[in-house]
Amino acid sequence: MEEALHQPDTRRCRRTLEILLADGFMEIGASGSVYDRTTIMELLEREPGTDGNNVETANYALKPISSDAVLLTYETRRSTPNGSVQCVLRSSIWKYDGCKWQMLFHQGTVKP
Repeated sequence: MEEALHQPDTRRCRRTLEILLADGFMEIGASGSVYDRTTIMELLEREPGTDGNNVETANYALKPISSDAVLLTYETRRSTPNGSVQCVLRSSIWKYDGCKWQMLFHQGTVKP
């Protein structure tokens, strides 16, 4: 589900985002900006069509934090339009509501 959120078709589909992002969702972006669920869905829907395959992921670690929540950490590498590579440390909290897993929190921190 995490990797699905890297794909342009997922990112631009409001219905899919409503399923994957929990009510109360919050993101602290790699830019330092803070987004709520409504704002991030609006931004993702308007995101230009890019190739989702330019995101490389590595070093996944999953840690239970309660009986119905997990913390997922990993790294992404993405080529930027100017040819540089941006590395970001990422963490997500996924919560199980008894029927489905949804992302409650996400943070990206640029890696020097």
